[in-house]
Amino acid sequence: MHRFVQATAGAVTAVAMIAFPLARRASPARRAISDVVVTGLAVATTAATAARWGPARTAVAAAATASGTGLVERVGTATGVPFGRYHYTGRLRPSVAGVPVVVSTAWWAMAVPARETAHAALGRHSNGVTRIGVGAAALTAWDLFLDPQMTAEGFWRWPGGGRYRGIPVGNFAGWFLTASAVMGILELALPTTEPEPSLVAEYAVMGVMETVGFGAFFGDRVVALVGGTAMVPLAAAAIRRLTRG
Repeated sequence: MHRFVQATAGAVTAVAMIAFPLARRASPARRAISDVVVTGLAVATTAATAARWGPARTAVAAAATASGTGLVERVGTATGVPFGRYHYTGRLRPSVAGVPVVVSTAWWAMAVPARETAHAALGRHSNGVTRIGVGAAALTAWDLFLDPQMTAEGFWRWPGGGRYRGIPVGNFAGWFLTASAVMGILELALPTTEPEPSLVAEYAVMGVMETVGFGAFFGDRVVALVGGTAMVPLAAAAIRRLTRG
């Protein structure tokens, strides 16, 4: 049952991502499609995680990740730490303490795929410490796509601007620190021996679709190149080790 749910949610997510560039920028349709993409991705991740580690461990990992990142986002919007000065525009609803629920959901949705991709890519060098470091880098790599896209849609803003599509470089340092804490949570909640192939595939598909989307449909080859260079080779290394193993 879990695998059926994962496959169905993954298909819905893929269709929604294909539909996204067909809608007008910053339109209500794109906002609704964004919710579908994140929700579908989170459901796929949750189903795959439950199939591998069980519902109880999955519930603990998801709750800790979502609540922890929600708290970090709340502190971030209030103080500028650790991501820099930014604020949500109110277009994403519902929200808790000023943080859109979909944002915390997105952290969880890609956290486990990033951890499992790092685990597979590291091969015999994979251990708790290396998985945290490479997993955090893998999750931060996704933000090289996420922040430019969501900022362009007007979901959040950076009043001071920045060098990367109006986003300060310090934001990605903050992402890495937060992602490292998330990877630490996953190490405690989801002890692993072998990588989960379906979650590696989830990360790889997201990396390829985002790269193609920015390069061919959004007309932003810089983001396609930067984000694709960060995500795709890592996913390829993970898949190569899995197939050889």
